[in-house]
Order: sequence, then structure tokens, then C-alpha cells
Amino acid sequence: MSSNVVVALTLGDVGGIGSELIAKLVAKPDVLSAAKVVLVGDAWQWQQGQDITGMPTETITVGDFSEVRDVDNGNKLMFLPVNTIKPDQAKFSEANAAGGKSVLKILDMCMQACLDKHVDAICFAPLNKNAMKLGGLKHEDELHHFAEYLGVENYFCEFNTLGDIWTSRISSHVPLKNVTQFLDKERIKEASKLIYKSLQANGFEKPKVAVAALNPHGGDGGTCGREEIDIIAPAVEEVNAEGFPIDGPFPADTIFLKAREGEYQAIVTMYHDQGQIAIKMMGFERGVTVQGGLPVPITTPAHGTAYDIAGANEANVEATYQAFKIACRMGGWQKNNKALFS
Repeated sequence: MSSNVVVALTLGDVGGIGSELIAKLVAKPDVLSAAKVVLVGDAWQWQQGQDITGMPTETITVGDFSEVRDVDNGNKLMFLPVNTIKPDQAKFSEANAAGGKSVLKILDMCMQACLDKHVDAICFAPLNKNAMKLGGLKHEDELHHFAEYLGVENYFCEFNTLGDIWTSRISSHVPLKNVTQFLDKERIKEASKLIYKSLQANGFEKPKVAVAALNPHGGDGGTCGREEIDIIAPAVEEVNAEGFPIDGPFPADTIFLKAREGEYQAIVTMYHDQGQIAIKMMGFERGVTVQGGLPVPITTPAHGTAYDIAGANEANVEATYQAFKIACRMGGWQKNNKALFS
């Protein structure tokens, strides 16, 4: 990690565990020395997180993102206060329009700061899609909102990570019955190349990437489906010809065993739960979501807002900690080497 990297943190949905997660995160001894960290949020929500956890953190207040790089913060947390929601508009364990609107406004501020070169990466606390849609989100999820705001025209998709195991996927938040509509060679090739480059940005010089099959037993020679024969295997062959050493397709019920043993660092899956179930079974408390294919690194813990324990000081910070570390690594790669996805 590099201390010249600027990472923006957000407090997430006001009804969830976000503020207490961030209070626990910045209290870790190595976090504020890993990057120049600027927290963006409503002052009362930030105070709430510190009160819940009993973990106060000294901050240096800044008035604008443009000040952050020049501030000699001495490894202290910088805080950019905003006014997006009033305390009486928020309630634990409740998704509402005010909370969703607040999240959208703060995330947009952070993305603009990245576009303006004031910030190198964003790590956001858990949000609630329903609240965001009530608050004005026009897309199926936050990733598509990010992509539109940042002007992304290339292929993008969510990555889910657990330590040294990463997954990308061909289709995401769509009904299972529609998955085959998204299955084509170009999407498989783009998802494979994207996760390969992202692993390089995280320190894997020569990543080992595998592609999962769609059908049981990898199609079983065509008796359980021909997608592997007609689409997936040809895509793997073509992406190899373009200089990306990708293996597969492998039956989805065995490929994660190979990854667990270290044979592969990444798996390209065909639909959301194909990878999510495996990753969460292996380590739910450490999982991270990376918004892949964007011009700036954006990460978040893979778990949700945990409305059932909000305010109880029971939130496990480990996934947020892992998300922060990935943001630092990817932000450093982009800042000091080259663009992530050129």
C-alpha cells in the first residue's frame, strides 16, 4: 500500500451498520497509515457510529475534496462533512427514500472527486438498493449508476472476492430464466480479460483464471446442454489467442475446489449465485465486492446493511477492512502505473 493514495470512505445506508463499521475500520492501527483517508458523510451519522462502538477517532476537517492531497494529516482521518439527511429522517432497520437519496448524493460527490483527480479510490459502507431506488436510483444496481456517471462504455461487471479468490460473472442481477440471454462469446471474453487485468492491479503478475461451465457436469458432452461446446469453449480459445492464458470451461461444482487449493485465483462464472454461493460459504465475513471495469477503483464489503443488528455494535468489520485494502492497492496501481482498464 502507498500513503500517497487518497481513499474516500462513506458511511453507507443510515438504517444499517455502515457508521459503526467505519468507526471500527479507522480504529485499526494500520488503516490510516495505508493511505490518505477522507471520510465523507453527515456529522451526526459519523458521531452515531463512534458512539455505538465506543471508538472515537480524531479527525481533521476539510471543506472540499480539492484540499485533501495538500493536507499534512499526519496519518489522521480527514473528514468532509455534508448535510444530506436529518436525524429525524433516519431510523435503524428501515429503508426509506431519504436514506437512499443521501447515499446517492455522497457517492456522486466521491465519483466526481475521482474524475477531478482529488481521490484515487472509493470504499463505501453497505447500502440498500430498495432505499436507493426510493431515493432516485434509475438503474438495477449501483454498478450501473457508477458506470453511467463515470461515462463507461467498455464491459463492466461486479467482482466478488475472498482473499486470493476472485469471481466475475457474465450476468448479474437478472432472473435465472434469463441467464442464457447474456451468454455469448464476447461477454465471456471481456469478463475474462477484465478480471485478469484486475488481478494484475492487485499484485498477481501472472494470474491464473478459469471459466466455469453453465450446465451440470459441464454439459456432459452435450447431453446436458450445448452452451459449453458452442459458446464457452470457443470463447476461451479466442481469449487465449489474444494473449490471455485462461482455462476452462470446468464444471461449476468442482472448479471452486481447485481455487480453494490455490490452483486458480479467479473464476469467471455464468450467473450471480454460481459464484456467490461458493464465495460466501467459504468466508462470508471476509467477502468483498469490487466494481469491475470502472476508471476508478470502487469497493465495498459483500454483505449487506444487516438491518437486524444495526445499532447493536455486533457488526464484523473484517470484510470492510479487506475492501479498504483492495481499494488502496488498486488505487495505488492506477495512480503510480497506468489506468486500470485502458
